[in-house]
Amino acid sequence: MTELIDKLRVDKWLWHARFFKTRSLASGTVRAGHLRVNGQKISKPATNVKLGDVLTFPQGRDVRVVKLLAVGSRRGPASEAQTLYQDLTPVREKHPQVPRFEGKGRPTKQDRRNLDLYNSRTLE
Repeated sequence: MTELIDKLRVDKWLWHARFFKTRSLASGTVRAGHLRVNGQKISKPATNVKLGDVLTFPQGRDVRVVKLLAVGSRRGPASEAQTLYQDLTPVREKHPQVPRFEGKGRPTKQDRRNLDLYNSRTLE
């Protein structure tokens, strides 16, 4: 009964690693063709993944790239889930915040000038 698992369904692994809240959400992402395993598009949630595979998939507004370090046998706490993978996602630069109106009535002339300057810089 203490068999060492070396393969696992990709939707189940994504759920175990806590990238998706439910297994059906993970399965839907795979079925939609948004997942790549070692650079190849996968559209079947029953595809097995093994140690060393690199998964690329969208999560929110970001694209995640992770390498499998362990398969895992259950969906445990977040600290346990983080030991299942190595995050290879490139770090994105943070863009400066757009000058925003804070909701204190009508924007002042200075606020509008700052906004115009920001918009003209991004168009060039």
